[in-house]
Amino acid sequence: MKFEIITIFPDIFESYFRESIVKRALERKKINVNIHNLRHFAVDRRKTVDDTPYGGGAGMVLKVEPIWRCVQSIFDNQIFSPDSNQAKIPEIFNKKNAKIKNRKSKTRIILFSAKGKKYTQKDAGRLADFDNIIMICGRYEGVDERVAGHIADEEISIGDYILTGGELPAMVLVDSITRLLPGVLGNPDSLREESFSTVKSPGLKTENSFLEYPHYTKPENFRGWKVPQILLSGDHQKIKEWRENPFKAKNE
Repeated sequence: MKFEIITIFPDIFESYFRESIVKRALERKKINVNIHNLRHFAVDRRKTVDDTPYGGGAGMVLKVEPIWRCVQSIFDNQIFSPDSNQAKIPEIFNKKNAKIKNRKSKTRIILFSAKGKKYTQKDAGRLADFDNIIMICGRYEGVDERVAGHIADEEISIGDYILTGGELPAMVLVDSITRLLPGVLGNPDSLREESFSTVKSPGLKTENSFLEYPHYTKPENFRGWKVPQILLSGDHQKIKEWRENPFKAKNE
């Protein structure tokens, strides 16, 4: 899977992507992450990517033009990968409805926005089925609405709070999606019993969100804080039943 991240602060991602599971996924070529500096797609001498909002108001707004150029560049160079003998690929935007057309791979374009859909584990699983994910990181007061209307496929928010930019949400998506890809986690069984997975209720066709049971490890007793006896019993059936509803068992 390829992650294409559009930002005006490309160095933010360096430390996080050089550690832990994401680092191993990169080394094993399970994922590829490309960071695109939006300022490289500005045409003026000062590399301007923002301007004052029409109608007045506080703050600056990221311009649609450099974002449009950057997304087109990603399609031309990273996703379509045309042979050198081929003619330049036509613009990826249909001038009639300004929507992207003629995609040659399974791609999703995401804009991070406070008014976007709340991101969930279900969304991580849905996005893990794509081949390429392009993420647009907003900054300042916001992003020209034409990006949401004509370039992005969807808007995503990671919570009901305000961040200074979309870089942290981009890291959240890369991390949460990467760990779902085949061969990334050392023990794939852990995915079946972790929080926010969907599990079918016994005897029902519906699926419920699963909150993972509490975990304990050595020592058995620390400062009088003890591991529940059921976990030390060796009775796997009773342990299984406890893990299905540990808080109910605790209160009985």
